[in-house]
Amino acid sequence: MKFSKVLTATSSAVGLVVAGSSLFAMDLTVVSWGGAYSQSQIDAYHDPYMAKNPDVNFIYDESGAESVARLRAMKEANNLTWDLVDAVASDAIRLCDEGLAMPIDADAVLASAPDGTPASEDFGDLIINECFIPQIVYSTTFGYRTDVDEWNGRTPSTVCDVFDLKNFPGKRALEKRPINNMEWALHCDGVALSDVYDVLSSDEGVARALAKLDTIKDQVIWWSAGADTPQLLADGEIVMGSTYNGRLFNLIVEKGAPVDMLWDAQAFDLDGWIIPSGLPADRLEAVFDFVNFATDTQRLADQAKYISYGPARKSSAPLVGKHATLGVEMGPHMPTAPENSRNVLIYDYVWWADFRDDLDQRFQAWLAQ
Repeated sequence: MKFSKVLTATSSAVGLVVAGSSLFAMDLTVVSWGGAYSQSQIDAYHDPYMAKNPDVNFIYDESGAESVARLRAMKEANNLTWDLVDAVASDAIRLCDEGLAMPIDADAVLASAPDGTPASEDFGDLIINECFIPQIVYSTTFGYRTDVDEWNGRTPSTVCDVFDLKNFPGKRALEKRPINNMEWALHCDGVALSDVYDVLSSDEGVARALAKLDTIKDQVIWWSAGADTPQLLADGEIVMGSTYNGRLFNLIVEKGAPVDMLWDAQAFDLDGWIIPSGLPADRLEAVFDFVNFATDTQRLADQAKYISYGPARKSSAPLVGKHATLGVEMGPHMPTAPENSRNVLIYDYVWWADFRDDLDQRFQAWLAQ
């Protein structure tokens, strides 16, 4: 499928018209997050796409967590080397607001559902702005070892057990950024999940969250890559740690590690593609073609065969079945399953887009103390 760019009549968003077939020899640098998540993308749509387009080659970069800083630096240097970036929703908002991500017309760029429903309706309100192409609903939650002798048979049951060093001694792993850590800290200091962003909007609330984190700081190993916590759990270097639910599924169900998952106060979030602004026409045409393929109904359903993240399309959900190799029904392992979502932190990506730079500075200064 070959795409030609056209400007919509009503906005600056870029749209597409289908013009023909076949692409051309090209390397595309695709940025994601590594580990089991990147492998699920490779299995579900990268490899199938390359089978249809053998002249297109993907170069994988695992710098998803650094997308905002890296794209800012590329703009400053006038040297754009990335073609497609997997970003969380709050980062996509910042990149779009700063002109680093390209606005698109979803119904022109993305495939309709099999019944003809336009992409904008199929994705619904998960299209959070004109630059964001949704892929998955996921959560950040905790895994814990099930064989810790010092716990004397006790099992963590709430997120606040992460802060209980008396009953659950041992090293923890937390992400080396404020997101989620601040919310969990406030919640475990007595703030209702529904109120954490109101409290966190004040200097006093930030100080309160950091003070709570101080109570476990000397027992924390800080992680940056999504694969870090599963590896630390598997090696027994920590007794519990936060990471993405799909990484824990991979560790527990696929690898059979003595680990279980703590769903309490899991933080729901969205993840999707953004297209960097300023791509030359040939690279942009190739990116459009791949994104159209990779985010269609079947491909997003296929990704759920490899990792326990919910597909962002409504039309994909009924197609989610069993794991591709294990034969395990994937529905019960999704963060949206009723038994897993009884007490959920609804991650406010708009709030974080507004406050992220400031809280990053505060958090990193606190880490250095």
